[in-house]
Amino acid sequence: MSLKACKVCSYLTEEKKCPMCGGDELSLKWKGQVVISNPEKSETAKKLGITKPGKYALSVA
Repeated sequence: MSLKACKVCSYLTEEKKCPMCGGDELSLKWKGQVVISNPEKSETAKKLGITKPGKYALSVA
């Protein structure tokens, strides 16, 4: 199964609904990915507005 990116929070998932925010608008068209393990200490997470650990797309179409 292919990873899909949530159009709301950019979380990457194989589910039919985003387990992170509950959104149901998922896209197969995304670019780049970042894994955040500790959002409180991550400058990247702060710049991207990520507050929970996980795997996220950098760009979602």
